[in-house]
Amino acid sequence: MILQLLPEHLQIIRTHAETAYPDECCGIILGHLGSEGKTVVEVMPAENAWNTEATVDFPNDGVESQRRRYAIAPQFMLQAQTKARDRSLNIIGIYHSHPDHPAIPSECDRLYAWPEYSYIIVSVQNGKATTLQSWSLDDSHQFQPEAIKNII
Repeated sequence: MILQLLPEHLQIIRTHAETAYPDECCGIILGHLGSEGKTVVEVMPAENAWNTEATVDFPNDGVESQRRRYAIAPQFMLQAQTKARDRSLNIIGIYHSHPDHPAIPSECDRLYAWPEYSYIIVSVQNGKATTLQSWSLDDSHQFQPEAIKNII
């Protein structure tokens, strides 16, 4: 599958990642699903709502902070769903950053991932957004790279 987006969508994600550094940023991606792939219409930056209570499903692994994890608050997800519905769009993905780590999904990312969503990860090295990669789950619930195509 191909994820199609505008350069300004990528810029919003990169800027959010740099602003949130050294914490992880996160947000929701709205758009259309089609035979050609997924087309991004809007990127909705969210506040990182990760807290220690979020570790109920993921046992204490020593990295229970917003510097190593992200969560989107249920009320923000509901607002995004309502906005998408009202505009005849879908939530087609989630983005987040990996401060001082590669743009490769972690095991926690995989465990929390939903099928059919695109997951954009941007690596932020010393406060600067670098590599950005999109991922999607295969039928075995494993991440596979997803092509990103700029639309002009």
